[in-house]
Amino acid sequence: MSVTTTPAKTPPPPAGLKGNAKRKFSLAQLLLIIAGALILVSAVRVITGADQLTSTGQISAALGLAVPIGLAGLAGLWSERAGVVNIGLEGMMILGTFGAGWVGWQSSPWLGLLAGIGFGVLGGLVHAVATVTFGVDHIVSGVAVNLLALGATQYMAKLFFNEGDAAVKGGNPKQSPPAESLPDFTVPGLSSGLESIQKHHWFLISDLAGILGGLVTHVSWITVIAVALFVGTWWVLWKSAFGLRLRSCGENPIAAESLGVNVYTYKYAAVAVSGGLAGLGGAFLALVTSHIYLEGQTGGRGYIGLAAMIFGNWRPGGLAMGAGLFGFSDALQLRNGGTTVHALLLLLVVLLVALAAWKAYKKAVLQAVVSAVLAAAILVWYLVTDDVPGDFVGATPYVVTLLVLSLSAQRLRMPKADGMRYRKGQGK
Repeated sequence: MSVTTTPAKTPPPPAGLKGNAKRKFSLAQLLLIIAGALILVSAVRVITGADQLTSTGQISAALGLAVPIGLAGLAGLWSERAGVVNIGLEGMMILGTFGAGWVGWQSSPWLGLLAGIGFGVLGGLVHAVATVTFGVDHIVSGVAVNLLALGATQYMAKLFFNEGDAAVKGGNPKQSPPAESLPDFTVPGLSSGLESIQKHHWFLISDLAGILGGLVTHVSWITVIAVALFVGTWWVLWKSAFGLRLRSCGENPIAAESLGVNVYTYKYAAVAVSGGLAGLGGAFLALVTSHIYLEGQTGGRGYIGLAAMIFGNWRPGGLAMGAGLFGFSDALQLRNGGTTVHALLLLLVVLLVALAAWKAYKKAVLQAVVSAVLAAAILVWYLVTDDVPGDFVGATPYVVTLLVLSLSAQRLRMPKADGMRYRKGQGK
């Protein structure tokens, strides 16, 4: 007698993993999206005559402004992947600016850079002690770190920069004496050649030359280090056993503990690394952007970095794109003012029309109608004006932050245990 056996069915993947798999793009699809974006931006530049939109100077400035935002976002990524919400990024960046400015003017900028990282680590450890050891609410602790860092640096600036040799060399209660510049590099031949092509204002070709030229002209070595940190973070967190254990602490610390993972140790390590990365972002502002510590120079970049991390869905690649977008919008309002921002209104109209069409295809009628109405209103604004008011130009990075977060909110998935209190042995 023969027995018929039915092969066991493979269980379907969990809903979260299935959703993530659906959102993955192949290399060809990513290249197609990038090419489409370049063509769209190039078309807007030609139609509006805003040649600064993709110039070498614009891209170079955007890259410099994106680095501290990206480092702040990377800091948040390390912390939150281990389950610790880090609202204190702004404070850790402030500590980094002070440490870099204080040590940088007295010795070398490289030592100042290390001091900025060290000050950021101290801020991270304060947050770790409060949240991991004492179980303080993560948001409350982060806000406290921000306030503590601001008050401490203001006090120390008055103490160290307002008298003696520091005062003689240009220090005062609001800033440190200037430090030496950190070196940068330009690729000879390639940089000048790309700039020459960009000045012809050819459709797409000049835009591509301007973008590539900005990536090889006056690039700080700290920018190269930041890129390496992004790649290293991806490898450590997603390709190593250490990263798997760390991420398990942010997803299910009780299960991680049952497998022998010391959850406290990994959380402390993650938040300390987070503080060091935020401090490095602050040191970049003090030593590369302005060459001095200046009170208030972070300008909310810690919060924007947190927004870039959320936009990137807690992953390094998406975070890098978000930081680049915010850096680009910041560079627009600093370099070119209302004329170029006005040209971006046309780009926004096209994107909103595309979004409305996509939502209509998905039968999300309300969202499609809202997107279409916004597109029509912005198109009218573009047609009846030639410039954008200065107040709105200054708010461009923050408006972009709100728009990006509102449009990307539906696809986000934070670590499951992010922000939750954890006590050793609580699963027993």
